[in-house]
Amino acid sequence: MERLELSQYFSEIYEKGEVPRFKVFIDGKWTLTKNRAPLISPATGKKIAEISVADSDDADRAIESANRSKEKIRDMAAIDRIELINTCRKELSQHMDEVSEVLSLEAGKASRSARGEINAVIERMRLAMEDSRKIIGEYLPGDWASDTSQKIALVIREPIGVVLGITPFNYSVFTSMAKVIPALLSGNSVIIKPPSADPIAFLMCTEVLRKTGVPEGTLQVITGSGGAISGKLVESEKINMISFTGSTAVGKKIAQDSGLKKLHMELGGKGTAIVLEDADLDSAAAECVRGSLELAGQRCDAISRILVVNGIADKFVELLSKHISDYKFGNPIEDTSVTMGPLINEESAKRVDDMVHDAIRKGAKLVAGGTRNGNYYAPTILKDVPLNAVIANEETFGPVITVIRVKDKEEARTVANASPFGLDSAVFTQNFYSAWWLMKSLQVGNVTLNAAPSHGTAYFPFGGVKDSGQGKEGVGYSIEEMMVIKTIILNLAPKELGKKYSGKFKDFV
Repeated sequence: MERLELSQYFSEIYEKGEVPRFKVFIDGKWTLTKNRAPLISPATGKKIAEISVADSDDADRAIESANRSKEKIRDMAAIDRIELINTCRKELSQHMDEVSEVLSLEAGKASRSARGEINAVIERMRLAMEDSRKIIGEYLPGDWASDTSQKIALVIREPIGVVLGITPFNYSVFTSMAKVIPALLSGNSVIIKPPSADPIAFLMCTEVLRKTGVPEGTLQVITGSGGAISGKLVESEKINMISFTGSTAVGKKIAQDSGLKKLHMELGGKGTAIVLEDADLDSAAAECVRGSLELAGQRCDAISRILVVNGIADKFVELLSKHISDYKFGNPIEDTSVTMGPLINEESAKRVDDMVHDAIRKGAKLVAGGTRNGNYYAPTILKDVPLNAVIANEETFGPVITVIRVKDKEEARTVANASPFGLDSAVFTQNFYSAWWLMKSLQVGNVTLNAAPSHGTAYFPFGGVKDSGQGKEGVGYSIEEMMVIKTIILNLAPKELGKKYSGKFKDFV
């Protein structure tokens, strides 16, 4: 697909013109906003669409609609909510090819990556039943304490109200749907602000939800510049929770402006892989290449640096050089066999290039790559990277394999834990005790043994510590984040149904 053309099924979400003009979804209706912005394909460099740019008034309408409609989803039986998600799953499966082709074009993703993302969304919906098992409560008998001996309590989970989801470009569909699914399933209405760079595939998913019966007004999707509308949404007292995935800097700004709302934040990372002497080096190298280059490194769970023990560093770099050829680099629209395409825009590619050349100036050696053509950045290997290089410390978000030498596992732990980030790490060793020592002592939310980190369908929970965020995302865990606990206390004393405290044994305590 070189030109963006959608089937009749999705005709409501855009107006035809020289290029399609996409709408926002507010109060159950698709509408064009007063202003629009061009959408440029990272792969072709051509304008493929125009995206509606919502303003403050549009944000107000979305907030009002979400609040006015929240009882519709709250009052639905849980089984109906589950069946809604399952119906949407089946319908989306019928349009998987078209949605993934659009995602590839608008985000510059390799066909395999785009299809994998939509497949992950479908699988996430299938796992909605697992989510529902977390919507449970507890019965607490009060006679375990003297002051509540004739009372009982029910501890129940209820919807938090209106959830705002703000999502990034790298997994624009999966991350957005991974906020929509638990929000609706737990009985909340939800507003999604998808990324401006590649929102169309998610707009298509929104249409699938609309056609399969999501209650009118319980899902709002507004596109456009984050600066123009995010502040209005973040500060609104009618928003009860914010689930944000993106940079640490933006996350801190949201936390500063959001007041007392509940926050879930998945922020930046500096995924560190530690390779010890007894690791299966060929397997470790293949995993490190995959962890560094998948989606051109534009992943929060990417391997952003590799700490390799001195004695095996040279051999390991040779193996990295061998496995870098596992990735075919190029234009994924012209060649569907390409497995690594461009970065999202030229600004991102220039940032990566600056980091690479900063490392070289400070003593790192360029082994492969290091070239840029527009927003295409070649798969790159840097070895002997000093710790004072920018790329050794900041999130790369680009296809650079950064190798840093360390003396032993103790130094590796020290270097890893010095980072302000704490999202993902990986350890490569065949020694159980070394693995356990490192995995227990690394200050991260997730650590993987003998494989690259990968959040996948989020069946395993993930979430960071330190500057990488707060809260957990994943099947079952996301839904807990989007609910509040209420304690209902029943006094049984009037009918003498409770167990009365006698006090006759208190002297023996």
